[in-house]
Amino acid sequence: MMTSMNLINTMIIKVFLSTILWFIPVAVFSATWSLTYPRPIEEGDLRDEYPLALLTLALEKTGVKYSLLPSERILLQGKALRQLKENREINVMWSMTDIQREKDLLPIRIPISKGLIGWRIFLINKGSQARFAGITSLQDLINLHPVQGEDWPDTKILQANGFNVVTVRERNRAFQAVVTNRAGYFPRSVIEGYQEATIPSIANELILEEKLAIHYPAAMYFFVNRGNTTLARLIETGLQRAVEDGSFDALFMSSHEEALKQVNMEKRKVFHLDNPLLPEKTPIEDEKLWYFPEVVKKSN
Repeated sequence: MMTSMNLINTMIIKVFLSTILWFIPVAVFSATWSLTYPRPIEEGDLRDEYPLALLTLALEKTGVKYSLLPSERILLQGKALRQLKENREINVMWSMTDIQREKDLLPIRIPISKGLIGWRIFLINKGSQARFAGITSLQDLINLHPVQGEDWPDTKILQANGFNVVTVRERNRAFQAVVTNRAGYFPRSVIEGYQEATIPSIANELILEEKLAIHYPAAMYFFVNRGNTTLARLIETGLQRAVEDGSFDALFMSSHEEALKQVNMEKRKVFHLDNPLLPEKTPIEDEKLWYFPEVVKKSN
């Protein structure tokens, strides 16, 4: 039986969603929306499957007619951010947020990976596990230089926490930096690292480190051009509906449950870092928007 408090909460949610819809013109729902996102370097990139599925779910929840297509040319993250800011080639993308990106673009502040983007495990050279098994402090980890993309927020986060970060232009060069020992390890989000470790060309050279992880609060959002407020409200409305009816969490778990199981986060020693790039408006207090692995071993 629904309690009076639950009934009140349900009514508040309905009023909230109704208010959002009130400010979206009726023409929005009768028009056909053409959404273009950045084409990845590799067709069928597994990293795009979940964001595209979630964006599709959100659009379906609004009932609008839409098309969802990649850009004509490949756009690396830095270029995609610039093109979206200038309202060229693409009109939506997904990316980890930071203060500057929220100044340049319009974020839909519902973290699409529920914070998993900030839970990091490491791709390392085969035969290096013993070296990492001996790490007992954050300083030990700092001494083994990580590699990251030159325009990724993660690079600045790690640097702010004392890491000397090797930077590269794009992901494939990061793999190579570890293979050639230019870098000691490649921190990847839980979902990225698990997927990448199964790619034969990567698995031939690199493995997932077994015992350690780092964590910093982080959110990945859908972004649109700052002038495209109607599209932002449309996507936000669909995401909110998916959150409230449970389909958001159902898609999240069906997409990531196996990775979370296989990386054994509960058995890892986790070093928690600060994120000075996290914008003030990040909805940290809204627990239903985040996923927290049941980590037993923690270290500050």
